[in-house]
Amino acid sequence: MRKSYVNNNIKVNEFDALIKITVEMSKYLYPYIREILKSKEDIKENSIIWNDFNKRFIELIKERFNLDSIRVEKLLNQAENGEIIIKSLLILSFCISNKGYQKLKNFLYDF
Repeated sequence: MRKSYVNNNIKVNEFDALIKITVEMSKYLYPYIREILKSKEDIKENSIIWNDFNKRFIELIKERFNLDSIRVEKLLNQAENGEIIIKSLLILSFCISNKGYQKLKNFLYDF
């Protein structure tokens, strides 16, 4: 889904390494992830946090991903991306557990 001029598939060991890095970063960013999820629950009081996160998420997608991909279009669609964002944040928040690596790996294979 990323913009790339070389059409290479990622190797399994590289994929595993990226998952491990993401799991470790999610542990570090857990308080922020939790705050974003909490702001979505109480949108009236905390809409600024959710809106800032959603805006930045969209900016990063547009900047780094292939905009011609159907999957990327789905991420950019405001009507459909809320569920994907929340599910992704929940998975990242679950990554702090002992089985975080396996949870994230399963999520990415299913995506």
